[in-house]
Amino acid sequence: MTRKLISSGSPFEEQVGYSRAVVDGGWVFVAGTTGYDYATMTMPEDVADQCRNALATIEAALSEAGASLADVVRVRYILPDGGDFEPCWPVLRAAFGDVRPASTMMVAGLMTPEMKIEIEVTARLPAGTDP
Repeated sequence: MTRKLISSGSPFEEQVGYSRAVVDGGWVFVAGTTGYDYATMTMPEDVADQCRNALATIEAALSEAGASLADVVRVRYILPDGGDFEPCWPVLRAAFGDVRPASTMMVAGLMTPEMKIEIEVTARLPAGTDP
């Protein structure tokens, strides 16, 4: 299996030098993803809306890799304000409630003050998937 790089079209990927996702050895590693709407380069103020945007970007990268949110085995949530995590729970439950990946929530600063959540996932490609 060859290594495949996936881009979301974010200008940050080129500026910083990373891929939205990397497919390698049957695994999909999705970079930390914030709540930008990359079509408009806008960031909603609400943390739950940022969470939805981040998951949509992650879902698109997984789809391009041949996987889906159902294939996620590990997820990391990073929030500058731990109090913002609970408002995201309904969004996260809708995305991962049946999958129940191993997860960690960390409190840490993000790149800009408007960023309220960053999500990073690891997924396993479904059997028989050819990236």
